[in-house]
Amino acid sequence: MDFTIEKYKELLEALKKHKCFSLRHDVDLRPDFSLRIAQVEAAAGLKATYYFRTVPESYDENIIQQIVSMGHRAGYHYECLTTTHGDMEAAYEDFCNNLEKLRKIVPITTACAHGSPRSPWNSQDLFESKSQKVEKSKSHYDIHVLGIEYEPMLDTDFSKTLYLTDTGRRWDGYKVSVRDKVPQYQEQWEREGLIFHSTDDIIHALNDIHHPIHQKELLINTHPQRWMPFGMRWIMEAGVQWWKNQAKRLIVSSHLNQN
Repeated sequence: MDFTIEKYKELLEALKKHKCFSLRHDVDLRPDFSLRIAQVEAAAGLKATYYFRTVPESYDENIIQQIVSMGHRAGYHYECLTTTHGDMEAAYEDFCNNLEKLRKIVPITTACAHGSPRSPWNSQDLFESKSQKVEKSKSHYDIHVLGIEYEPMLDTDFSKTLYLTDTGRRWDGYKVSVRDKVPQYQEQWEREGLIFHSTDDIIHALNDIHHPIHQKELLINTHPQRWMPFGMRWIMEAGVQWWKNQAKRLIVSSHLNQN
């Protein structure tokens, strides 16, 4: 059974066989579920980074502090272009205010954009990547001058790093994902046999020392609200996510038609 706590434990054990990987979690909802995953990782001797939104369904100061006390790291899961309806200056101010709010309770040196699939704005567009060679404009800011040392989707070298995310409650959900993907590398990873559907697919690859997954650094991203013991809540989550994927498929199709 996939997306259970036991399956996540199996994934962690398999990951220990890989030479270079990092764990990232987007806390979109249910911070109590993130606390449970943090406890599982700590028991396995592993550390991860948890990105918290500053909305009530994600932000819980007590849980954030508990997770950091285990040795994990907290980050800011920003969505400021969505909340300010595309206003760049207001979005930057919103980012700075929320960053300061988080820093009052725990150290924050990393941030990553929330996908907000129903929004026409991508909050990641507020900032420039380190690798961008274009001349800076007033509509783009440098996230690193704010003490942010790492923004995963802007600063990771994806020519060396494979990005695996459980978006859509599947590991090959990039085709129905609006933003949680790396478009310029997805086809290449598919040709190299580095696209996986289930958690078991990843585990089997990690257990095979000859699999090409071992030739890449790994950035693993999960959404902890999806991982739970099997039961009625698990069944409901699976059903709700199926409908969400159909909606996201329509959004992606609409974007492609517009382009």
